[in-house]
Amino acid sequence: MNHLDLSIKIAINNWQLQIIAFNSLLEKLSDQQLITEIAPAKNRGVYLLGHLTAVHDLMLPLLHFRKALYPELHSVFVEAADKTIVEIPPIIQLKEQWAAVNDTLIWHINHLPVEEWFTQHNSISEENFAKEPHRNRLNVLLSRTNHLSYHRGQLALLIKKS
Repeated sequence: MNHLDLSIKIAINNWQLQIIAFNSLLEKLSDQQLITEIAPAKNRGVYLLGHLTAVHDLMLPLLHFRKALYPELHSVFVEAADKTIVEIPPIIQLKEQWAAVNDTLIWHINHLPVEEWFTQHNSISEENFAKEPHRNRLNVLLSRTNHLSYHRGQLALLIKKS
């Protein structure tokens, strides 16, 4: 395995470890804990679950894999702030969508050839990509791994709440 292959493997492994850690945390949280605010006047756990599901779903077209599975989640969990939408999907549904999105993502991630990680993603023009080649598919995976880790840390604060 060369250094390039190894670097991609490390990035993918980190992504998968964050998904596993998030899933483990999610299993420990009750529905009651998930509807609790992380801190006063802050997001609820259920909103973070929906937000991460929507963001990961949008990675599918962003990385040129396929259309989003649940595009309806974008307006509720990305464009809108928590508690500004009257009705959100049930927690059980969000958990199922979370699993489906990440199963689909990881399949595509694991089947993407190494050299493809350094190609442009779907939100950058060819002109801008020529000037900024670091804005590639690998960069998306790395930034979304950090994003997931950040929100997992927030969600972990609910463990102490009952």
